Amino acid sequence: MMTFTDWDIVRNLLLAARWTILLSLVAFLGGTLVTLPLILMRLTHRRWLVNLVRVYVEVFQGTPLLMQLFLAFFGLGLFGINVSPWTAAACALTFYASAYLLDIWSGSIAALPKGQWEACRCLGLSFGQTLWRVIAPQAMRIAIAPTVGFLVQVIKGTALASIIGFVELTKAGTMLNNVTYEPFKVFGLVAFGYFLMCYPLSLYSHYLERTLSGDRK
Repeated sequence: MMTFTDWDIVRNLLLAARWTILLSLVAFLGGTLVTLPLILMRLTHRRWLVNLVRVYVEVFQGTPLLMQLFLAFFGLGLFGINVSPWTAAACALTFYASAYLLDIWSGSIAALPKGQWEACRCLGLSFGQTLWRVIAPQAMRIAIAPTVGFLVQVIKGTALASIIGFVELTKAGTMLNNVTYEPFKVFGLVAFGYFLMCYPLSLYSHYLERTLSGDRK
């Protein structure tokens, strides 16, 4: 039977989980806004733009997210710019998410037959019209399942924001453990909270993958 203290732990973890969800949404939406112009730069096939995008992806995919959080929070302080843990976590996770979304969405576009670009060119459609009316709707069907799956990684990645002092689910669990000295109970509930947030998205991603791949056959 749960005691009053147990309910208090659950209540505080639920309050902290709101910030985990909010940070995940900000990172995902911010990553989307950063990714869109990067895709356009890659699709221009101009060598210097393509190389610039490649360097961007390699930097954010090739370095640990933890280091990116440290640089966003402490690195800017070297230039006299003080940022809050919330701002640093949101910026670091946004750029982290954009690097992976770029590969997911670019791969979805590349998976389409190249003949569609040529056919649209023969019909007199501009690059923008081809991308918006022909390519993007088809690419979205391919990309939606892995995109939802990647959102699970973003949610789990927010746990690292606790290192720079952002009070989300993991940080709240650490603080509660320091008060209650019940690590198994507290972190068991923290793990269960992440499971409740991530597992439905994983199931939905698998469902979309089966459904949409079946539609394409």
